[in-house]
Amino acid sequence: MKSKNLKILLFFHGGSRNRGCEAIVRTAAQLLKSDERIQELALSSSDLNSDRIIPHIDVIHLDQPATLKKFSVQGLLSAVKVKLFKDESLAYRKIHESIIKLIPQYDIFLSIGGDNYCYGEQPGIYEIDRQIKKAGKKLVLWGASIGEEDLSEAKLKDLKSFDLLLVRESITERTLKKAGIRNVKLVADGAFLMEKTELPLPPGWQEGKTVGFNFSPLVIKKNPESKNAAIALVQHILDTTDFTVCFVPHVIISGNDDYEILQEFEAHFKDSRRTLLLPNDLNATEYKGYIGRMKFFIGARTHATIAAYSCLVPTMVLGYSVKSKGIAKDIFSTERLVLDLSEISDPVKLIARFEEMKAEEKELREILSAKVPELKRRAMKAKEFLLELK
Repeated sequence: MKSKNLKILLFFHGGSRNRGCEAIVRTAAQLLKSDERIQELALSSSDLNSDRIIPHIDVIHLDQPATLKKFSVQGLLSAVKVKLFKDESLAYRKIHESIIKLIPQYDIFLSIGGDNYCYGEQPGIYEIDRQIKKAGKKLVLWGASIGEEDLSEAKLKDLKSFDLLLVRESITERTLKKAGIRNVKLVADGAFLMEKTELPLPPGWQEGKTVGFNFSPLVIKKNPESKNAAIALVQHILDTTDFTVCFVPHVIISGNDDYEILQEFEAHFKDSRRTLLLPNDLNATEYKGYIGRMKFFIGARTHATIAAYSCLVPTMVLGYSVKSKGIAKDIFSTERLVLDLSEISDPVKLIARFEEMKAEEKELREILSAKVPELKRRAMKAKEFLLELK
């Protein structure tokens, strides 16, 4: 876009207690505010306090769902529209009014929830997008992953309304292009660009001999047996190597808190005196600072694994999604060391993959050294594609 004084709103951000979401916003903000054409960069967030740590954001707006009162004029009108026309748009406009009311203030709207389109129908999102386009504003999907199984008629209609879709791996690129969606550009997850902050190493850390381990309640919920298999893997590492295992939380949200699960792991292995647990109050750059000094990394959270990849640390991914499959494929040309949800309840497979990672450490580091700079260049192209919009 040739005009100066552009105002951009990042929206659909759930807050930085998910350090992956923080990494996306941090890198988007740093990238975009480096261009003089962008006058204001704002963030719509459902957790304001967690986002005040992020530099380069000029304004933070609270994204808080509103309630449509049943017997209000709007509520009654909505009920009639639903009953007669099966039209829920009025209800969704009310629920998401905290974002919709911002539409007149901004020129470009970046939908930054990279996973939002992986979780079934999103009629509320579709309605916000309709309102943005109705107002004649630019609408961009920023760093998304979408699987073929996620697509529906309603979702395709919404995606086709975007001015630009920036996708973070090649599987999503192929999926969308195959579905007939234009304006798709392949970039890479902005988190590959995130800086790291190196804090002092904690007691028990062995330099060059510490393995990072991240696990999530989300994985356990989807595959309950995965927890015992993960414990067996950690036990194997302790029994067969002289490594220290460092437990790394990356999402610290009530009801979806890595730290709570990892506290159980730490308690289980306490007598070994070769495990440690990082605190739950570090920011994304600080976690990356520790991950970057590890020998190997094993992780369930995608952005914890991106932190490892981007620091050239050989990495094993637990419980893949389209994003983790696509990212691994873009690095290694195959879905290397990425286990699907069914495999991670099998301790034999987990241990075999760990041994494979150990045996191929040198080759993995060489591939990462060659490919990560390319991914960083691709991530930086996102700004260029955005500002080329007409």
